[in-house]
Amino acid sequence: MPFKKLQADLLFDGYRFRERQVLVLSEDGKVENIIEPDAAGGDTEAIAGILTPGFINCHCHLELSHLKGHIEEHTGLPAFVRQVVQKRNFSEANILAAIETGEANMLQNGIVAVGDISNTLHTLAQKQKKTIYYHNFIEAMGFNPQVAESNFNAYQQVYHQFAAQFGPQQVSITPHAPYSVSEPLWQKLIAHDNNGLLSIHNQETEEETLWFQQKTGGFADMFRAMGFNTDSFTASGKTSLQTYFHQFRSQQQVLLVHNVYTTEADLAFIRQTGNEVFWCLCPNANQYISSTLPDVAMFVKNKATVVLGTDSLASNYQLSIWEEIQTLRKAHSDIPLELMLQWATSNGAKALKIEDQYGSFEKGKRPGVVQITNNEARRLC
Repeated sequence: MPFKKLQADLLFDGYRFRERQVLVLSEDGKVENIIEPDAAGGDTEAIAGILTPGFINCHCHLELSHLKGHIEEHTGLPAFVRQVVQKRNFSEANILAAIETGEANMLQNGIVAVGDISNTLHTLAQKQKKTIYYHNFIEAMGFNPQVAESNFNAYQQVYHQFAAQFGPQQVSITPHAPYSVSEPLWQKLIAHDNNGLLSIHNQETEEETLWFQQKTGGFADMFRAMGFNTDSFTASGKTSLQTYFHQFRSQQQVLLVHNVYTTEADLAFIRQTGNEVFWCLCPNANQYISSTLPDVAMFVKNKATVVLGTDSLASNYQLSIWEEIQTLRKAHSDIPLELMLQWATSNGAKALKIEDQYGSFEKGKRPGVVQITNNEARRLC
């Protein structure tokens, strides 16, 4: 069997950098070995820059790709949510074409696997082409406890159609956010079969903290403007994370997404829960929506397991994990690139439970290969 031998200036194996070593791949892209140059023979291909496993995008809304350029920046989250709700009514042809373009954008930028949020069936046909691996998070929301049953049944129909195509191991019904799910709906989501991997938008805005601690702020205004009755909600006096996280079962693995207003006390709280938790950062979306970034240094200091996401083209200019890394590097030049690449590869693969095939250059895996050169990332294979 012929082999492809690639030698870059730096090889990142998913965990650490290796200088001048040679990545050996089979013809179909499976990792065979990493070897020293003098053992590689004369048919090694020299690659400029860095070689890394394919990137894992742990949080995306591919179905919102048609909203690129239609959502005003820097409005804060409550106003952003209202814009998305008001502007989602595009023709199906436009929605499907934008989904195809969005996926092509991810492929070009070296993304090989995605944790994708789906409220509808719009992405199903594109995902069936299997050019990218997807874990499909069927995102449920419903603030009114009286309609929890009908809400859940509607999302369950979407779940069944995705599960019929990809199997239950690639599909979860998951809560949208702590402020958008009623108590009865929570119970139905958490108890659903095959929900071992879940995702939730967490502490994306200060307004979420105000809502849970005091029942005031932008969410109170948003619910009032949308005509929602909030009598069933009682402020806990605690952060949202410390209020809702007990809903998850201890064996459920959870992706907490955004985490802009997460505190050290929240990190300490999560360490006591027994759940395996991954902290997904989407810095470009945070800047787009509210001109903020999470306290990344705090996550590093506390050795939190960080992963990366792009969010959607409603809140980003591109779907590129490398661009997310670039934004973080500008704000935190002291955090090693080696660590950020780990967030983008092996950590991401563990977060989506696909580390048997993705995230690192280990024998038998087929993780994809990305070249980083001149501050650009592109997929080689």
